[in-house]
Amino acid sequence: MRIRTAGVVAAFALALAASGCGGSDEPAANEPPKAAAGGKLVIWADDKRAAALKPFGEKFGQENGVTVEVQAVSKDLQTNFVTAHQQGSGPDVVVGAHDWIGNLVQNGAIDPVQLTAEQKSAFNPTAVKAVTFNGQLYGVPYAMENLALIRNTALAPEAPKTIEELVATGKKLKAEKKASEILCLQSGQNGDAYHIYPLYTSAGGYLFGTAANGDYDPKDLGVGKPESIEAFKKIAALGEKGEGALKRSITAENSIANFGAKKCAFLVSGPWAIADAKKANISYDISPVPGFAGGKEAQPFVGVQSFYVAAKGKNKALAQEFVANYVTTPELAVALYNAEPRPPALTAALDQVKGTDPDLAKFQEAGKNGQVLPAIPAMAAIWDPFGKAQAAIIGGADPTKTITAAGKTISGQIK
Repeated sequence: MRIRTAGVVAAFALALAASGCGGSDEPAANEPPKAAAGGKLVIWADDKRAAALKPFGEKFGQENGVTVEVQAVSKDLQTNFVTAHQQGSGPDVVVGAHDWIGNLVQNGAIDPVQLTAEQKSAFNPTAVKAVTFNGQLYGVPYAMENLALIRNTALAPEAPKTIEELVATGKKLKAEKKASEILCLQSGQNGDAYHIYPLYTSAGGYLFGTAANGDYDPKDLGVGKPESIEAFKKIAALGEKGEGALKRSITAENSIANFGAKKCAFLVSGPWAIADAKKANISYDISPVPGFAGGKEAQPFVGVQSFYVAAKGKNKALAQEFVANYVTTPELAVALYNAEPRPPALTAALDQVKGTDPDLAKFQEAGKNGQVLPAIPAMAAIWDPFGKAQAAIIGGADPTKTITAAGKTISGQIK
């Protein structure tokens, strides 16, 4: 979840619109799917995960008498998967984020996954919740991620308890010419709803309410309501016309680099930033993102990476076997962790790696009260209008008018 790109989301939405709500190629109710003897299992993943998966794919293929092809899709994996689904040329298994689920299910692109109660209990409960949609399990989770405050301990020895305390420390460091930025929290010219969300929630804002069963309710949109207006008034006070802690010049491309260059003592980011901090020889620590004084606890989004069974895959029974009984092994989960260190969703795998990686427990602590990133289709309408409103408000636009207008745009898109 390093970057939320409006263009990717828009392209994905267009692909969904073009495909309509086509159903999957399901067998008859009394005819279970059959794996093709001597067939081929095709898995799509991004570059890092594809490299980690290849030896396991080969082993699975040898054990089952099939060929396994692990194909790396370097860019726009979700969009390419939807396009391939439309054309009937997609993979049997795809690896991606849990917040794809609502759109993929609506599009008929993935099938439910069959896990026993015992298998489910082996995972972090939040991870299982994240891949459950409309009461059905649609993915097998393997990693979790959330934002935290990463702090240069040489510049800021103590973790700030509030965002106000953080700003005061950052301003002092600037005055002493020890840093050039108060805080590195990426926004850019188009905003970043994912990274601002902890502060938005601390100030009382919300995106969607929840239904009686705990699922997100797209009919209860919080953007544009009084709570969101008050939240953005507080965010505006941290912006370019206020404290100068939030700036559009801090982008997805430079926020982590600025931290590595010691231009800021505080970075709001996720596990993906740690490799760069280590490379820069930064002495760092990890703590929860601090909220506003007297406000609610800051709640980052909790994201989950997962394996999905493609609805139009040519070897669906084998795909189910792979995700249900092979992906659920600690050996594979640890290999994926080694490819890119994020807390494993499988408890046994987490237990194996956390002894040698103290950062895992700290990220988990920072996300323990986080909110599962909404996977409902309506979430696609949030990113662009919310982000642009955020950027405008950080730049000095009127919070009330700007977020009210964004709420109307989002509401119109959901309808």
